[in-house]
Amino acid sequence: AGLAGGFYRANLCSTASSGGALIVFYSADLDASLSLVTAHGGRIVKPVFAFPGGRRFHFTEPAGNEFAIWSES
Repeated sequence: AGLAGGFYRANLCSTASSGGALIVFYSADLDASLSLVTAHGGRIVKPVFAFPGGRRFHFTEPAGNEFAIWSES
């Protein structure tokens, strides 16, 4: 359901609020992906919200890099 791995800790990080690119992953099961992210140390920074085209959430991985995952439903 989206992610099948873990995170690697680094000294540099990128967030959308600091001008970094926001990488958005697709998942057919947003709730399962949310569970996997939090189980592997991700921190939710924008809970699931609706937007034109589906729903998504934003998270940071343990080093602080921000990503998003979206789904059509």
